Amino acid sequence: MRADTTRLDLRLRRRSLIGYTLGMALYAFIVVALYPSFKNDASLNRLTENGNTVAALFGATGSLTSSSGWLNSNLYANFVPLIVLLLAIGYGAASIAGQNEDGTLGLVATLPLSRRRLVAEKFATMCLQAVPVALVTMLCVLAGPGFELHIGIGNLIGTTVGVLLLAIDFGALAMLIGAVTGSRGTALGITSAIAAACYIISSLAPVVDWIHPIRFASPFFYAVGDGQLLRGLSAGWAGVLAGVAIVLGLAAAEAFDRLDVH
Repeated sequence: MRADTTRLDLRLRRRSLIGYTLGMALYAFIVVALYPSFKNDASLNRLTENGNTVAALFGATGSLTSSSGWLNSNLYANFVPLIVLLLAIGYGAASIAGQNEDGTLGLVATLPLSRRRLVAEKFATMCLQAVPVALVTMLCVLAGPGFELHIGIGNLIGTTVGVLLLAIDFGALAMLIGAVTGSRGTALGITSAIAAACYIISSLAPVVDWIHPIRFASPFFYAVGDGQLLRGLSAGWAGVLAGVAIVLGLAAAEAFDRLDVH
């Protein structure tokens, strides 16, 4: 029964998941393939001189012609997290609140599974949905040496794990808000607003003095905003992200126990 529940949710979203994965793979490969054309362009680095806040909003800080700077500004500081967040938050909001609104959650709740077990299965499904985009992007970046782009494999794997944990955190938040309110729209709106605020904090922290001290309030900082492509994902930062996911998942299970299912 557990496998059937997971399989059903994944099947319902397979087209969007495949589309996002293929689209991200194409974009990531183009970014990698274009690097030789820009690696010696000194004018590109002028975009980030003197703490340019506009460039920072798009994840561009430091040297844009280095391998890590190029990948960060074109992939890992913005587009990769955006896509995995779209998938995770969308599913998190729909998995409980969305099904409650369309009347299918009541049928699912009649299965011989406890509510906590059901939330655990949906949490696992959400985690699985975040994997393809992040994994395919990493595989495309591994082709980098053929295009003069060099990133340590350990650092790349760590950054990929950080992106996955980031998606799980916000997906779990959407699931929690959906379980509390029973409203898919509310879960999507609040979670998206919080994610946007956290992204801005992490992006501007390197160039705006008064934001720098509050960077620790943003999950983006722990996942991709602390030079993970250069230094890898530290065990401490991974622990913070994993801890947030666990707390939010347990809270979602508790909230679902109290939800009046239609």
